[in-house]
Amino acid sequence: MEKKNILTGIRPTGKLHLGHYFGAVCNWVKLQEEYHSFFEIADVQALTDNFNNPEKVRTNVREVTIDLLSLGIDPLKSTIFVQSTIPEIAELTVYYSNLVTMARLYRNPTVKTEIKQKKALFGDTGESVTYGFVGYPVSQAADITAFEGACVPVGEDQLPLIEQTREIVHKFNSIYGETLILPEPVLSENKRIKGLDGNEKMGKSLGNAIYLADSKEEIEKKIMGAVTDTKKIRKDDPANPEVCMVYYYHKLIGNSNLETVCKECKNGSRGCVACKKELVEVMMNFLKPISEKRHYYEEHPEIVDKILIEGSKYAREKAKTTMKKVRKNMRIDYFDEEI
Repeated sequence: MEKKNILTGIRPTGKLHLGHYFGAVCNWVKLQEEYHSFFEIADVQALTDNFNNPEKVRTNVREVTIDLLSLGIDPLKSTIFVQSTIPEIAELTVYYSNLVTMARLYRNPTVKTEIKQKKALFGDTGESVTYGFVGYPVSQAADITAFEGACVPVGEDQLPLIEQTREIVHKFNSIYGETLILPEPVLSENKRIKGLDGNEKMGKSLGNAIYLADSKEEIEKKIMGAVTDTKKIRKDDPANPEVCMVYYYHKLIGNSNLETVCKECKNGSRGCVACKKELVEVMMNFLKPISEKRHYYEEHPEIVDKILIEGSKYAREKAKTTMKKVRKNMRIDYFDEEI
């Protein structure tokens, strides 16, 4: 059977951390074996809330690409491309914007949540919320359909965005005839990864993340400050590993000594400092192959650029093919030759 296309994107707003890997990228690595995979470095979407700091986005385009390559995204099996190099996405976004009301965008649960967060940061006036920010689900629909994405890997919190895309596709096809592929969400088996501080989400802004590019010194400092069982007062007190972030990470990265860690934690024969030091070593061993690949690509930026250039060229050709069908069915293909 012919492989279906899959499209997913990541905003280049910073280097990737363990939450990105376990929450999404490890699943993408598996999916690239089953689908024609398009991985978008979504720099245009990143500019919706970094429009006054474009250098941050520019720098992180390559950093995120290096992280993806280091984690196993294979440019021989997948297409990695930069969103802004595909003008067809912007064109589709304009056309789709005529099919979606502002009221519908404001009802999108994902958008509502993010607007609420922005208002908490900047006040209750809503003046900090831009047209581009509210409309990014429309841009995301253009991302997916430009590459005939039949499947989109998402977490449950992103399902409203896929539903928005499906609504746009239904409406476009009902007006202009069968043109676009209706995408289906592919729910990730992985759940959101907790931070070192016990927060339900590991995030850049929360300062509770271990980054793939962190040095051993940085990782050691972070792990030694991780939250453990607050009811354990003395070194020899029994503790509950299920509420300890150190045990959580032992389990997450697959420490082969996990059973012993759990047993000794419960009976009080394991101190928190010793447990954290063991986690540092286990974590460094886990990250070693990733760090080695990362170092290689950092030393060879020309290879990273070549991957992005070739991927973006291939992605553009795919988007051009989609746009030919779109323009034809919208009756705006005025000339036989390309202008």
